Amino acid sequence: MTSKELREKYLKFFENKDHKIIPSASLIPENDPSILFTTAGMHPLVPFLLGQSHPQGKRLVDVQKCVRTNDIDEVGDPCHHTFFEMLGNWSLGDPARNASASVAGGYWKKEAITFTFEFLTTELKINLGKLFVTCFAGDNDAPKDTESAEVWQTLGIPEERIFFNGKEENWWSSPGEIGPCGPDSEIFFDLTGKPCGENCQPGCSCGRFPEIGNNVFMEYNKISDGKFEKLVQRNVDFGGGFERILAVTNNLEDDYQTDLFIAILDTIGQSTEKKYEDNKVAFRIIADHLRAAVFIIADGVEPSNKERGYVLRRLIRRAILQLKKLGVADLEKAGSEIAETVIKTMAPIYPQLEKNHVSLIQIIETEIKKFNQTLEKGLKEFSKLSEIDSKIAFNLFQTYGFPVELTAELAKEKNLQIDLEEFKKEFEKHKELSRTASVGMFKGGLREQSEITTKYHTATHLLHSALRKILGDTVAQKGSNITSERLRFDFSYPEKLSAKQIEEIENLINQKIQENLEITSEVMDKNSALQSGALGFFTEKYGDSVTVYSISHPALEDQQVASSAYAGSIFSKEICGGPHVKNTGDLGTFKIQKEESAGSNLRRIYATLS
Repeated sequence: MTSKELREKYLKFFENKDHKIIPSASLIPENDPSILFTTAGMHPLVPFLLGQSHPQGKRLVDVQKCVRTNDIDEVGDPCHHTFFEMLGNWSLGDPARNASASVAGGYWKKEAITFTFEFLTTELKINLGKLFVTCFAGDNDAPKDTESAEVWQTLGIPEERIFFNGKEENWWSSPGEIGPCGPDSEIFFDLTGKPCGENCQPGCSCGRFPEIGNNVFMEYNKISDGKFEKLVQRNVDFGGGFERILAVTNNLEDDYQTDLFIAILDTIGQSTEKKYEDNKVAFRIIADHLRAAVFIIADGVEPSNKERGYVLRRLIRRAILQLKKLGVADLEKAGSEIAETVIKTMAPIYPQLEKNHVSLIQIIETEIKKFNQTLEKGLKEFSKLSEIDSKIAFNLFQTYGFPVELTAELAKEKNLQIDLEEFKKEFEKHKELSRTASVGMFKGGLREQSEITTKYHTATHLLHSALRKILGDTVAQKGSNITSERLRFDFSYPEKLSAKQIEEIENLINQKIQENLEITSEVMDKNSALQSGALGFFTEKYGDSVTVYSISHPALEDQQVASSAYAGSIFSKEICGGPHVKNTGDLGTFKIQKEESAGSNLRRIYATLS
């Protein structure tokens, strides 16, 4: 089965179960400061998991692109990836019920598990005898999930292939300190049939049991460390690893032997003049990391020493280091050729890769060039050393980005050794930069759904409109980030804003706050929304139905309003997922705290409400 066939089969199966197909969201989370990247299909849907109505309804299905870097050092084995796609299907409270209701109904554990089982065994014809499952063992926060186990048994999974685990294994919660969560039931495939020991079971690290899917039953909301409350609705979230399921369906033990990677591996082989069979770890790292880099750049990130840019830089440089180790002389040429193949392989599904083809390749080539210069500087510094230890090795890494693997090889040539365990201790501190991609960065964001974050989200609409009215219609939103302390808003503009412009923007926004404008919403089809004048700069992430939020004057006959500066029936109209306050008068006073560059032709504003 090809990846195209699996993708189509999955979406069609759940469409036939009354699920609406929604497109993949960006890898860059919208208004969620707790994570650097979208690491699971749930992230773009958090407001809807918390009870907000989704314009497409209560049953959804998608294939979501994701990036995870918490196990970046595991890449090189047959099934770990930093960039991957996740098959997802959802019930957003279908039917919605009060959390205190004693009788459950509708789309819940039985329905979700049955759908999953039917898709895997009937549609994909995966061998039932090789499926194992795990369920939540229960604790003080939630009871043992015997209901899921009983459903699995009725479908044909015997009791001896069902295991119970605690929160570490069978409880899903989003990265960060708060958000929707709940027990899960995971599905594993017995890849080899060969136990590594007496206690070999799903979750064992021996490689026998790759996880292929996970049903999360979200009925809790983590409101602080160790504190949970019931959600207003019960949600089902299935997530399945696309690459892993494709491999299992084709009876492959190696994800990299699927059609998602074969052409990329062939290009690596041509560039290195070596064979995959003899260099599997290196080939996998190169293929995975450059594939991840292409997608991250396509969603608007460029290499840097901060946050997402740091992760991107690390991925590119780790890939290029492997190419160098394989003896490639022209690293820029090899890197760009591999990236070209990634684009060619994935563009039929993600056309923005082809749309941004030229800039993607330029960014990768520029970063490789910088890395080459880094290697040259590091080599010069290393040549000056008469001795070396873990701290010197770390300083070479921290100052010049000089890879410790290369330092260790060069040290060996001088009959010197590095204590790699000591280096790892130093590196652990440094790794926090990339670890935040999985364990969280800041508190707050829209998953909090608090009064203040809702106010800040509404304020971004006022800011966007004010910028366009004062600076011109070429201004376009390029990203936003909200915490409970401030909003951050990125927009296209070629030069630094003057003090006068900042004052005008503040004054206009505060004027609209004082006028107590109404915020209303309407569900429309996407084309009609755009034709009506609604702004939508990330339309590829929305389905056919969208929610349009308008900020307008409640009484146009009011002379004070009608004569005010920039008066008009609608001040702001945007496609958005919400949430918003009901009236601008609820916001308080808007103050721009900082305006700075965020890249070429890109400006960034930090602002607060008081």
